[in-house]
Amino acid sequence: MKTIADGGCDANFSGAVAIVFDKTTFLDLRAHRRFKEQEELRHLKFVESLTGAAVRVRFDIAHEDFKNIEGSSLAYRQLEIAGSLFHTIPPLMPTFGRTRSGLNTTEIERFVRNWWEIGTPSTKWVLFAKGGDFNRFYTDWHLVLDWENDGEEFKQIVAQKYGSASRFVKSEEDYFKEGITWIQTTVLGISARVLPPKGVFGVASPTFFPNDAGDRNYLLGVMNSEIFDMLAHAVAARNWGATAIGSIPVPRPTLTAGASIAQKALEICAAKTSWDEGNEVSTVFREVWLLREDFVGSKKTISDRLNQLIETERCLDNKISLAYDALNSEVYSVYKISEIQQREIKDILGSRPPELIWPQMEGKTPEQKQMEHIWRLLSFIVKRVVENDADGIVPFVRVGDKVPLIDRVRSQIALLFPDRDVSVVEVEISNELKRRIKGYDRAESIQEWLENSFFQYHIALYDKRPIFWHISSKQGKGACAFDALIHYHRFDKEGMAKLRSTFLREIIGTLRREAAMAGQDGRTEDRLELHANLEEAQNLDQRLQWIQEGLHGGSVDYRILPSWKPESERPNGWNPDINDGIKVNLEPLQRAGVLRIAEVA
Repeated sequence: MKTIADGGCDANFSGAVAIVFDKTTFLDLRAHRRFKEQEELRHLKFVESLTGAAVRVRFDIAHEDFKNIEGSSLAYRQLEIAGSLFHTIPPLMPTFGRTRSGLNTTEIERFVRNWWEIGTPSTKWVLFAKGGDFNRFYTDWHLVLDWENDGEEFKQIVAQKYGSASRFVKSEEDYFKEGITWIQTTVLGISARVLPPKGVFGVASPTFFPNDAGDRNYLLGVMNSEIFDMLAHAVAARNWGATAIGSIPVPRPTLTAGASIAQKALEICAAKTSWDEGNEVSTVFREVWLLREDFVGSKKTISDRLNQLIETERCLDNKISLAYDALNSEVYSVYKISEIQQREIKDILGSRPPELIWPQMEGKTPEQKQMEHIWRLLSFIVKRVVENDADGIVPFVRVGDKVPLIDRVRSQIALLFPDRDVSVVEVEISNELKRRIKGYDRAESIQEWLENSFFQYHIALYDKRPIFWHISSKQGKGACAFDALIHYHRFDKEGMAKLRSTFLREIIGTLRREAAMAGQDGRTEDRLELHANLEEAQNLDQRLQWIQEGLHGGSVDYRILPSWKPESERPNGWNPDINDGIKVNLEPLQRAGVLRIAEVA
């Protein structure tokens, strides 16, 4: 950055500032820097700005004006509008309530889990708001924190390691209270969302607690508005802590205006919550989108349902976008912002994330969204199959009296589509799987999708913390001697023993007998293939035995190794503690190479 007084300029600078008596001159040159094949124009605009030829590049700001927004020299573009607001309207805190910074997280692997990792809910694990993805009005809080006995263990560990628990445990008196929280550090702007009164908020999720609960939805609307976003950028560039947001001016509305803004905020929040009820990994999950009559109506065929879902999503996007536009207009009115100033604010903010019902699929084509719906449907069906199994072990082929996975999937299809022929529905799903869609593996059948695509998709969907594990005698794609889906929550010491002693023993015995019969019948090629499968199954059994016994030494280690536990408290062989988390408990299987794909977490 160069000043005019320096008498020069540099092709690498993005802006410049000059001190001229009681004013500061800011030169905004970011829009004129070289990008890809474009020409570098900053040096020319710098010179033009000195003569006034360049438009919207030079900003002369009186020093006195900065007093309106204390400590915010970067707010030079906002000062003309924001300065008077900071001067005439009282701040969010303490006018409407208080802003607080939360728990300073440490020891993540020890104390934080995804909600689906813990199995049966307990008072040990509580909701944990920790930043998250950008999403205005609503987000699903999928993390939980070990806060047993009011965080006794967490506080002890922090005190032992860092000398004082109070350095990390902040605003504890406000835990388990309802509020409005936002992401502290992001380049996308403010995204305020409701924090339910069910847990702890972290330092990455500063939170505002209204004095009057009746103000919550009004404030939720205001804090997600364009003007609040602009004011936030006036006090900080991208790091919005509790103090910074608490200093932003928020006017008291008339009863009618406040109710209208609150209603629109509630409408957007409710629409997003309802849509998320079709998301398998959401805490509010009810039923996948393809099965929801409120979204697909009376459509029967898979193709018709997919087309209706795309139309429903489009309508919902339009609905919440219109509600958001109306909300912004009403908030501008409450702040008494003119249309000219509104255009200036939009120009200052530039491009902002749109208001979408399904933000996770932003930028995806309708074809990609349709394929995502097909994969979500199959994922949900697999979930029902594995959860309904008595011991949580579902083989891909028949083993004894155990029905294979594909047959159980067909049974679930029959239950979920009771008024249709199951074979017809299977063909319709298979036809969708055969389509070539960017980002999705093509499959000829549901069986092929289950064998080659499900587990990798499940890993991604469950944030690299899968609850259904695809144990296989072969990694990668293609036929294998034996594979099964197992339910992590029930795959304990007895589950491992049963997998080996019942399932694998049965397969190994069958392959051995069939290979002997092929030899007796002179079917040489069959015999060789069966022997190869036999060796593959025996090799899987051997590797599972290493995990079962916790073999270690030299370059191998198949033990469960939670880093925070001393040697004496770690499991002796395969005896996982669900509270240690999926990542720790899955690692021995990954190291032993018994999972369908090589990399999981």
